[in-house]
Parts: sequence; structure tokens; C-alpha cells
Amino acid sequence: MSRLAVVTGVPGVGKSTVVKLALERLKEVGLEYELVNYGDVMLEIAREEVGVKDRDEMRKIKYEIYRRIQEGAAERIANLAKEKPVLVDTHCTVKKPEGYFPGLPKWVLERLNPRVLIIVEASPEEIAKRRSRDASRRRDEELSEEISEHQQMNRAAAMAYAMMTGATVKIIKNREGRVDEAADEMVKALR
Repeated sequence: MSRLAVVTGVPGVGKSTVVKLALERLKEVGLEYELVNYGDVMLEIAREEVGVKDRDEMRKIKYEIYRRIQEGAAERIANLAKEKPVLVDTHCTVKKPEGYFPGLPKWVLERLNPRVLIIVEASPEEIAKRRSRDASRRRDEELSEEISEHQQMNRAAAMAYAMMTGATVKIIKNREGRVDEAADEMVKALR
């Protein structure tokens, strides 16, 4: 039986920072998760199959190709989770030009079968500020209303995912200057 958890959040919410700290704390108590970034696994497959250069470029891939890449990533991660606890860092929904695409559609959820879905959130204003400070990514600029909508879509999607898998949904607030509190909440969800 696999022990697999999923952590999600809109781009710029600080998810990676919270995850890193939570995993360090879990390791201190003898629980070690393998962190797998779903987008990195997809990028690896997309590079091999269609010559994509970076993660931001993947948002522009046609639906049929994107789905095939997404399925391949799910299979690789599910196989890893058979051997050790895995924390999958991904997006609940992906905002594409044609609308919101489920980050964990049925065919992915069936393979992963997570026991908990964690959503990391922050205020839209905090997220916009964090995005503006991150020069390492080419993100589309969004208004606070658009960021808020995206977080609402993530909540709705997470509950739908939970209905399909029986997983719990945990919402963690990553408030500015309080990453320790967010990491502690994540540790509780992953124990």
C-alpha cells in the first residue's frame, strides 16, 4: 500500500518554502517523505516527447498532448509511492488560455490515490507581492481578483478530488512572516 499525499497552491503562494520546512521537521521525527514535483516529472516527459524547454511553456501545449504527458507522470509517481512515502508538489488546477484545467483529473487520481490533499493559501495581495519578487519564473501577471478566483477553483477541485478518492482536504494559510506555523500544520497533516 502506498503512502501518498498531495500539496497544492497557486503559483507564488510559497508552497515550496512551506514544504521544505515541513519535510525537515518530519525527518527529525523519523518520517521521511520523497518529495516529487509533478511539474518536473511532466517537464521531463514533455522534453522527451515534444521538445518543450521550460515549465511555463507547458501551459501552451495542446490538450491531447498535455493529457498524455500528465498520465505518464502519474504512472511514474504512483510506482515510486509503492516503495516509500511520497509528497507530490503540484497544482490543483492549471490556468490555461482556454480555462482552468484540472491538475489532478480522474485518470491521475486513480493512479495516485492520495490519502490527503493539502492546499497552501495566502491572501491574493501577498501572492502578487511574492510573484513580483521571483525573477526565476516567467509568470503571467494577474489581478488580485484573478488570484482569488484561482484559489476558489482550487478549493472546489480539491473537494471533488476528495469525493473520488476518499482523501481528506487540509487548507493551510501561509501568512507573510509565519511560515513556521504553516509548516507545523503541514507536519500534522502528513503524520
